[in-house]
Amino acid sequence: MTRINSTVSLAAATALLVAMAPTLASAVDPFAASPNGEPKLKLPGINSFSPAGELPQQSKDARTVRCDAKLTSDGPAMQSGISWHVFSAIPGQDGKLQLIAASEGGSHTFRLAPGDYFLNAAFGRATATKRVTVPSSGDVPNQELVLDAGGIVLHAVSGSDTKIPDKDLKFSIYTNDVQDDGERGLVMQDVNPNSIVRLNSGTYHVVSTYGSLNAVIRADIQVAAGKLTQATIQHRAARITFKLVSSVGGEAIADTAWSILTASGDIIAENVGAFATMVLSEGNYTAVARNKDKIYQRDFEVKAGRNSDVELLLGRDEANQNQIPQGASNAAGDLTSPD
Repeated sequence: MTRINSTVSLAAATALLVAMAPTLASAVDPFAASPNGEPKLKLPGINSFSPAGELPQQSKDARTVRCDAKLTSDGPAMQSGISWHVFSAIPGQDGKLQLIAASEGGSHTFRLAPGDYFLNAAFGRATATKRVTVPSSGDVPNQELVLDAGGIVLHAVSGSDTKIPDKDLKFSIYTNDVQDDGERGLVMQDVNPNSIVRLNSGTYHVVSTYGSLNAVIRADIQVAAGKLTQATIQHRAARITFKLVSSVGGEAIADTAWSILTASGDIIAENVGAFATMVLSEGNYTAVARNKDKIYQRDFEVKAGRNSDVELLLGRDEANQNQIPQGASNAAGDLTSPD
């Protein structure tokens, strides 16, 4: 197995790409188990079709058509994971194409009456469609669809190697091309980390969100046909817990209202409770705590991958808050005051 490291740099992102690309064996489908489930059918070049309902009965003169799907033109036929759909090539009275037959699995044979059809194979988000003519006599050619597809698994770390809990991560996948309206086409959103996403080969724009505030990273990632790409996005952020205490390292005081401000003075988050925990992008901030009509404030710095506590002390004014002795709390090694 070949392990290749490369770095993708954008204006606001750094992504480490690790391509793990063994040749696919005919008896093994590395994309077979995906927790995301199968997507809705997309038919390139086919505008619309009628809902399945009851499929038409087979004609007496139906002929057998064998269909194979491959990830690459020189690869083996897929033995599982394919969604097959056959549509009439002639629109109905409603202008939509009628679904003639459907199947799930690998290679499949359909019994089709002589005529023209659209044959579609879907493998996750990857699809291929071709027009098929079934002759009334003579040999019926086997049909082969090349999906030109691969898979991608997304991961993320904070800083150089701090693991991010899966529950705090979400990925969205977009087309790499920007549309006329300046937006990218959404391919899939709310993708869980460590899940396999099946896609046509090409470059995709991935947005990784850590937490719910400003820890967002973007990266362009290449998906290669017939290969499984593992991509690790590197966030510049950390998880910070805020506490108002009567003494360094003491119990957090309840009924505290929190406001977190950016270096420019904009409020980025608000919370109420003894503890306020949130993920923040690397940079300088100010924590403001309100308790019993009194306000406490402290400046702090977030460093990538260094999860920490920020403590504010009762009875200290703003100047003294920023001079809490280093080494006095959990914030000492991970957070510094910009005084």
